[in-house]
Amino acid sequence: MKTSLNWIKDLVPGLTCTDQEYIDAMTLSGTKVEGYEKLDEDLDKIVIGQVKKIEKHPDAEKLVICQVDIGQPELLQIVTGAPNVFEGAKVPVVLDGGRVAGGHDGSRTPGGIKIKKGKLRGVESYGMMCSIEELGSSREMFPDAPENGLYIMKDDAVVGESAVKYLGLDDTVVEYEVTSNRVDCFSMLGVAREAAATFDKKFVPPVVTKTGNQEDVNDYIKVTVKDQDLCSRYTARVVKNIKFAPSPEWMQKRLRAQGIRPINNLVDITNYVMEEFGQPMHAYDLDTIAGKEIIVRRAQKDEKFVTLDGQERTMDDSVLMICDADKAVGMAGIMGGENSMITENVHTMLFEAACFDGTNIRLSSKKVGLRTDASAKFEKGLDPNLAMEAMDRACQLVEELGAGEIVGGAIDFYPVKKEGRRIPFEPDKYNHLLGTEIPAEQMLEHFKRIDLGFDEKTNEILVPSWRQDLECDADIAEEVARFFGYANIPVTLPDGESTHGKISFKLYMEDLARECAEFCGFSQAMTYSFESPKVYDKLLIPEDSKMRQAVPISNPLGEDYSIMRTLSLNGMLSSLSTNFGRRNKDVRLYELGNIYLPKQLPVTELPDERMQFTLGMYGDGDFFTMKGVVEEFLYKVGMRNKPEYDPNAELPFFHPGRKANVLYNGEVIGYIGEVHPTVAANYAIKDRVYIAVIDMPKILENASFDFKYEGITNFPVSSRDLSMVVPKEVLVGDIERVFDQKGGKYLEGYELFDVYEGAQIKKGFKSVAYSLKFRGKEKNLEEADITGAMNKILKGLSELGIELRA
Repeated sequence: MKTSLNWIKDLVPGLTCTDQEYIDAMTLSGTKVEGYEKLDEDLDKIVIGQVKKIEKHPDAEKLVICQVDIGQPELLQIVTGAPNVFEGAKVPVVLDGGRVAGGHDGSRTPGGIKIKKGKLRGVESYGMMCSIEELGSSREMFPDAPENGLYIMKDDAVVGESAVKYLGLDDTVVEYEVTSNRVDCFSMLGVAREAAATFDKKFVPPVVTKTGNQEDVNDYIKVTVKDQDLCSRYTARVVKNIKFAPSPEWMQKRLRAQGIRPINNLVDITNYVMEEFGQPMHAYDLDTIAGKEIIVRRAQKDEKFVTLDGQERTMDDSVLMICDADKAVGMAGIMGGENSMITENVHTMLFEAACFDGTNIRLSSKKVGLRTDASAKFEKGLDPNLAMEAMDRACQLVEELGAGEIVGGAIDFYPVKKEGRRIPFEPDKYNHLLGTEIPAEQMLEHFKRIDLGFDEKTNEILVPSWRQDLECDADIAEEVARFFGYANIPVTLPDGESTHGKISFKLYMEDLARECAEFCGFSQAMTYSFESPKVYDKLLIPEDSKMRQAVPISNPLGEDYSIMRTLSLNGMLSSLSTNFGRRNKDVRLYELGNIYLPKQLPVTELPDERMQFTLGMYGDGDFFTMKGVVEEFLYKVGMRNKPEYDPNAELPFFHPGRKANVLYNGEVIGYIGEVHPTVAANYAIKDRVYIAVIDMPKILENASFDFKYEGITNFPVSSRDLSMVVPKEVLVGDIERVFDQKGGKYLEGYELFDVYEGAQIKKGFKSVAYSLKFRGKEKNLEEADITGAMNKILKGLSELGIELRA
């Protein structure tokens, strides 16, 4: 939203401040200023002059010597080559030492161009007469300016006065960042109301008077609204005996400052009211309205319609249209039709001001690929009570400018009037939220400045319908804060059980995962959650696998990003592949990212989003290195029970003999393995690749930091070594499970120190050697204590077919 500061000051007459003071105060009171532009920043010492005498230059065919009256006793001599100069012309004149914004070709020069007296072909020239481009504007904003030549001012220009002020360039255009819920601030009146409240000045909006002759508008037009869910209010008035003319200079100046090109009185009035009230309006040639009837209805499917810009557009049945008895004449809230446009031949005009459903306007605008100033305002959700106010204002301007005769009465379809809101006045609660001690009387004074009423009988704040953002006590507290002044709120500690915050347990677990991975030499990677269905083929996932059941994306960027991933492997392998292709050695990466598992297909509810801790590496390290990292992480998060590994896992992307599910307390919490050589080749990695994936929700279920301290025992340790001949199908984990189950309370620990397969070992077996440590916490162990534990261990091992090695 942009506003002319001069226009704001006209609506707030007591407002006297510098541009910077205005910008700072408005930002602090909640109307954030994004930037501003001083239209006269590069203009200096430019006055209105009148050419009194013109003589030919003695030494240049295209130059003339002008004697110019600038309101001083002596005429000013200026040499110019402008083709349109003539005696009596009133033109902008830059005096010696003054500045213009740029060249006559429309180019802008930072800081402007300084004008000095000098000689042109030997003749003294004491200034310069300007084109509109040299003043920083353009022929778009000043259609009466010539394409190549001086800007000729009207007869009412006063010689010697400021040309910048006369042209309305002594202004500052301020741009605001207005949130969508403050639709009232998408208008001059809304911003001016905020400025008046900010500076505690009186807000003086225009006084709107009723207009109209003795006729009845219902004799001219009939309005039927068929789709009332999309049109909450529709107002219409008729103007006859149209007289086109340029709009007055004050209106043109205000429109130019808003970046709107003045066209004629009627077009300018609709644009002016849209800027002033924030209510878009549209005008139709009543003679082109078939049956003298307006029908507001949805378009028919594939209906064709030519808009004012001459483009044919295809509608669907969700787009709201303005129609007559035979055809569509406008797209509601977006743009009128070419078939009912206002031309210079119009005699009777239909004015429309309505309130359409904002969501429908936004979607319709997107569907047909057409966004306008009007649709941008309707999208925010306008206050329907504004429509008739804006209509009356437009008709008032038509009458004041002599642009036509207003037919009496108005058509106003408004079945359900929107009322204001009542919110209980609770000053203690506001002070509690803000940490202030503002008296209730002072709060009510703030509310009065922004047109919030107060009902003493019910102790309620009366919120007008145009303040859509005020719904609860927190919103009212914000109004108190912004006009009391955020800088005036004292520093206080937050009110609660604790004055310091902490991260959630979930985030703490993720931080521990990062810390563990980085301690083990892994670097963090971030990959896409969107993937291609082709990924499953690269990972050798069977066609009937549940892993292929992915959530499809309704508007994908392309096939490569058309589903949500159900595995984190593709992103990790792709990152490792990139590093391998760049000849990086010994690469270790980790990622914390979600996978998305649909509860059913097609999707009817949100999928199960599961955070995965994925580790990947190649180069220095092997399966057991990766296993050690996993166990380090589990220990770090307090999972002190020993994890188990199931080599019979259905993991097709891993090497058949080097894979396992990771189990904790009998439940799968992840998987680990060496990537299948074919999969590695699919990713162009010519090295052994190891991957581990831990399901973080399972970690959250099992992690615990509830440890019991145990003192250090004073008794010595006793060791026993076991050298065993073990069937090859028996896993080391099976052996260690026997130690845990049979070792008793004196077994303190054990360590694998040798695995051997060779000619000395019988076929189908392997040699495994362990060192077991026993220690008593309350006494020195006797041989009988250790022997009893060892006998139970040996019995358990024999059940697995394990023999002691001779």
